[in-house]
Amino acid sequence: MELRPGFDEAHRDEVARLFWGAFRGKLGRILWPERKALAFIAQIIQPGFAISAVEEGRLLGVAGFKTPGGGFMAGSMADMARQYGWFGAGWRGPVLELFERELVFGQLLMDGIFVAEHARGRGVGTALIGAIKAEAVARGCREVRLDVVEGNTRAQALYARCGFEARGEVRAGWLAPVLGFRRATTMVATVG
Repeated sequence: MELRPGFDEAHRDEVARLFWGAFRGKLGRILWPERKALAFIAQIIQPGFAISAVEEGRLLGVAGFKTPGGGFMAGSMADMARQYGWFGAGWRGPVLELFERELVFGQLLMDGIFVAEHARGRGVGTALIGAIKAEAVARGCREVRLDVVEGNTRAQALYARCGFEARGEVRAGWLAPVLGFRRATTMVATVG
């Protein structure tokens, strides 16, 4: 397995499919229908804010991050309107804005991690988290922060094994029925 900064352009559609597979439960009611969601995601993902795991040219997984200079998922209302029209973008955009997490000085925000089904259980997630931690150190950060939704016990266990500790909770509030979860746990790992 090889860890690489970014992802190959040839993998763009596959990265979008893997992202959608991992986050469809959280974003599906907002970004439906699937064909438009996949087109939108493929359009806005930014390789400069991602690390990919590849083996013999085959994509195994990706971890995205966000900094003051940009993030893995970086789209505009115009990008959204290209897929959903201005009316569709008009309600989707503000709802997605509620997902935005504030950046904190000295922290790198991990903005999604997903591993292909055929590669699960092989240490790909652990390797990607290690690479995200190294990216944080290279950028002068002392911590990596992420959020994990309730019920995602497999991810919570992975993050705990990788040194993350629960530091708080974010509640979905009135959006819970739309999002399919009531709360998310904020987890932080010290690096460097």
